[in-house]
Amino acid sequence: MHVLTTNFKGIHNIGLYGFANDKFALLGKEIPDDVSEEIGKVLKVPVHKISIAGTSLIGVFVAGNNNRIIVPSIIFDEEKNALKEAGIDFEVFETKLTCLGNNMIVGENKAIVSKEFSEAEEKRIAKALEVETLREKLGGIFSIGSLVVLNLAKKKSLMSNDFDREDQKLIEKTFDVVATPGSVNMGSPYVRAGIICNGNGFIVGSNSGGPEITNADEALGFLE
Repeated sequence: MHVLTTNFKGIHNIGLYGFANDKFALLGKEIPDDVSEEIGKVLKVPVHKISIAGTSLIGVFVAGNNNRIIVPSIIFDEEKNALKEAGIDFEVFETKLTCLGNNMIVGENKAIVSKEFSEAEEKRIAKALEVETLREKLGGIFSIGSLVVLNLAKKKSLMSNDFDREDQKLIEKTFDVVATPGSVNMGSPYVRAGIICNGNGFIVGSNSGGPEITNADEALGFLE
């Protein structure tokens, strides 16, 4: 099984509550144990339940790739200790744009960051994640991280169906992927808010319709 449709206590924007790469998954502490176990089986990685700034909004605050994650400076000391105990390589990032996950799209070698970051912040992101960066606004929106899901293992991507062809070309050129437009949770263009994905599978909000799930399955490279 490589796909799971679920919700967290009736909340279908599950991507707000999780981050995953090909080594581990981070989920908010509020996620029920039975759900987190199923997520671990689909993504085929260890699952760590944590909080950031006292909240379960892991997908909102965390950004990163297989090498490292960055977390906002509003993280509590005990939360940093939890990441250390889990053996996760992370860096604390000082910025007013604390919703790091919502404000950047991170690949293994490159990242697109919101134009709301300063040039100095962009350079610090590049150094922290060891990637090349560019500052952009996609679809007229600054919170670009909420609009794109990458599966670099398959060289595929699901992007917001609000994007135009120029946005699509930028995503495809930057990350060397085929980008497919789509939505989740019955028409939401914020696809990352409704999906947690790595190279092994993906979790999607259970309010998503059959055509949306099938489109995401194909767009992320699992139906080949």
